[in-house]
Amino acid sequence: MRSSVTAQGVLVGHPSQNGALTLSLIGALDTTSTGQAWREALRLVNCHQPSRLIVDASRLTYCDGAGAALLLELRHYQQSRRQTYEIRSLNPAYQALLDLYARWESHRPEPLPPADSPVAQIGRATSAIGKDLRVLIAFVGQLSTALAKSARRPSLVRWKDAFLTAELAGVNALPILSLLGFLLGLIMAFQSAIPMRQFGADIYVANLIGLSMVRELGPLLTAIVLAGRSASAFAAELGTMKVSEELDALTTMGLEPVGFLVVPRVIAAVAMTPLLSVFASLLGLLGGAVVMLSLGFPLVTYLIQVKSAVTAGDLIGGLGKSFVFGIVVAAIGCLRGLQTKSGAGAVGESTTRAVVSGLVLITIVDGVFAVVFYCLGI
Repeated sequence: MRSSVTAQGVLVGHPSQNGALTLSLIGALDTTSTGQAWREALRLVNCHQPSRLIVDASRLTYCDGAGAALLLELRHYQQSRRQTYEIRSLNPAYQALLDLYARWESHRPEPLPPADSPVAQIGRATSAIGKDLRVLIAFVGQLSTALAKSARRPSLVRWKDAFLTAELAGVNALPILSLLGFLLGLIMAFQSAIPMRQFGADIYVANLIGLSMVRELGPLLTAIVLAGRSASAFAAELGTMKVSEELDALTTMGLEPVGFLVVPRVIAAVAMTPLLSVFASLLGLLGGAVVMLSLGFPLVTYLIQVKSAVTAGDLIGGLGKSFVFGIVVAAIGCLRGLQTKSGAGAVGESTTRAVVSGLVLITIVDGVFAVVFYCLGI
């Protein structure tokens, strides 16, 4: 016989000749005493490997969740060995607690499968990217068809929703875009003035700000802001409609979700993105003008330098980028919204995917434009 005395209780083991083992619980099994009793109980059952395990709880004075966990663990141990387990003289109140824990214990999660090899993980990721590309290409085809149909019959477009989306995605984005554009031009001017001053070329800060804002940073900043605001909003709206089965209702009524919901949002984004890009570029030039004035250059000199550096081709190239960025941001936001799955976190996941995918596609499209402009000598 072996006993383990804890702070508040005793666990006594009584092995028998027929392969049975009786564990007597004396005193309290709580968070203080259960730990040592647990270790001693596991030691005894591992040592004797009983064909029949009997737990005598006639002298058990208190049992909380920790004690119930010990009793369930002993039962699970015997069941895993396909042996007998029995509890005797357990207080009905403690039995109710044990039954409550047993219902949750029956839903014990399955052990996690072994981790895949790096090669399998790379293959799975590549397959997922391939499937996503196929879905994206199919959606581009559906959207192009819907836009062509809307161009032939403008009455099919829900213009009221398009104007509302233009206000939400365009007009409401002006404050944050103005602040970011102004600060970006200001920061670029300050940062470039320091190294250029070493060569006496402070005046060419105006050329740098003009070309950078009009050709690159103005459209890119606008696209990033719209990806964070509009693409996420589109994904959340359409995702909520998908979860609440409103999209299924539209399909049942014979209305195509792409033409009914996506086309107005794409038209609004395409119409507003070039205007916002021009506005961001102007605010960036204004920020650069503030720095140039602080360096002692008159405003007319700054304007002449910007005018001599920025051509109509630069402005058209920036507007072309903005036009494509608007299509990309709106389309990817709507696509992720339409791909929303069921569940509590599905809408949030779609929103996150819309922003991430939008930023990735914006970067890719911007790189394509850079290569094209270089090859054309623009």
